[in-house]
Formats: sequence, C-alpha cells, structure tokens
Amino acid sequence: MKKEYEVLKAPADTAEAAIRRLDEILKILRVECPWDREQNHESIRGCLLEEAYEVVDAINNQDDANLREELGDVLLQVVFHSRMAEEEKRFDLCDVINEECEKMIRRHPHVFLEENLKTIDKVLEKWENIKVKESGQPDRTSRLEKVPRALPALIRAKKVQKKAADVGFDWNDVAPALDKVNEETCELREAWMMGDRDHMKEELGDLLFSVVNVARFLGVDPEEALTFTTEKFIRRFAHIEKVAMACGRQMEDMSLEEMDQLWEQAKQKPGNAPDAGK
Repeated sequence: MKKEYEVLKAPADTAEAAIRRLDEILKILRVECPWDREQNHESIRGCLLEEAYEVVDAINNQDDANLREELGDVLLQVVFHSRMAEEEKRFDLCDVINEECEKMIRRHPHVFLEENLKTIDKVLEKWENIKVKESGQPDRTSRLEKVPRALPALIRAKKVQKKAADVGFDWNDVAPALDKVNEETCELREAWMMGDRDHMKEELGDLLFSVVNVARFLGVDPEEALTFTTEKFIRRFAHIEKVAMACGRQMEDMSLEEMDQLWEQAKQKPGNAPDAGK
C-alpha cells in the first residue's frame, strides 16, 4: 500500500470510525480511480437495486457471512452517492445520517415523546399520518402517485391498492376479488383471439393487478409467492432433465407428453407437493 494511505489499512474499532474510513476511501477513489471518477448518480443507480436484492437473497439463504458482505455493498452505495453529492455541494453523508435520525425520532413519538400507542396497528397508523404530514400531499391521488415507479411491479401494485383501500375503495372480502381475476382472464383471452397486442398488454396488466389484489386479501405477499413458484418450477424442470440424462437422452429430443409424465413424477417428490396445475 502507498505510504500516504497506510492509515486506511487498519480496520476501524467503532461503527463511526468505520464509516469515516469508507468515506475517505471513496474520496480518494473519486480522484485517483478512472472508473470511480467518471461515475454519477444515474450511472450507478442500478447498482443500489442489485445490491439490495443480493441482501435479500443472503437473508433468504440464512447466510450470515454473505449478509455481512452484501450489507457492506449497500452501505458503499449510500456513501458513494453521498460523496458525489458533497462534491457538488448539495449535501453530505452527515446530512444523510442526521436527516434519517430526525425522521426516526419524529415517526416514533410513542418512544421519544409522551405518547402511548399500545398496538402495532396504532403505531403504523401514526407512522402513515406523520409521513403524509411530512410530504405535504393534499389529496389521496398524490399518495398513490408517490409510490416509487422503481419498485418491482407486484410490490408497487400492492402498495397502491393498500393506499386506495385506506379510504374505503375496496371490496369487503376476497370473493369479488377472485371474480375479478376470472373476468380479466376472459378479457385477456378475447384480446388474444383478436390478435391485438396493445390490447393484450393492457388486459394482461389488468389480470396481474387483480391477482395482486387477491394476494392482498389473503395476506400473501405476491412477490414471495411468485418467487416460491419459480423456484418450484426450477426444481421440477431439473427432475425432468436429470431423468432424461440418466436415460441417455436430451430434453430437446423428448416429446411434450414424455416431459409431462416426468413433470407429474416431480410433483410427487418432497418439496413439490401436488397442486392443481403446473
């Protein structure tokens, strides 16, 4: 290591010192590394999403070592964006952290002020009320529009539906929501039969939106449900390929009927309980 950077070699012994160390490293890289020097908020915005998903993956895998690493990568993105903003004299890392601290204090009056909210529902209700007051959103539509477009579509749909339901724009139970799924399925089929791609796109969106609504009523996270099914599909597909290879065959040379038979076998394996469809 270069002599002038020797001080950065030793690990910090406190969280505060560790953040300062990381910030100093980024400050140096922004000057001396050709790649880091050329980056801006737009060029690395995708990295933050990618790192966040990798954190979730580490949590799902219950992998502490990977979780520690991926949380560090997310922190790097926060420091990187803050460093670039400081260079432009807009704000710095201290501003970011202080603003978050102040927000947490404001949104937890039951902890930091003399308020007594005894249930989680009351805490969440208060949290939402404070968020609305802070944002200065005068109408309900603006609250829906405020849900970030960058969210995965299933998550964004669920959040928009929840905010609409908060003012009573909702069914009383899941039955009509399920009926809506059937209705949208029929409309999608009609659009397909007409061969109208724009109409198919619209109707497919309506169908997905209605399915998310059913998930909301059932208390099922649609993102988690779809992820679970995707993983199940991969396991069953792997079974087909494994059996085919054991017979000295390639999947490409098998008929759909043959693969369907192996698929049914896969559904009986542990972790692939029988279900109504594929």
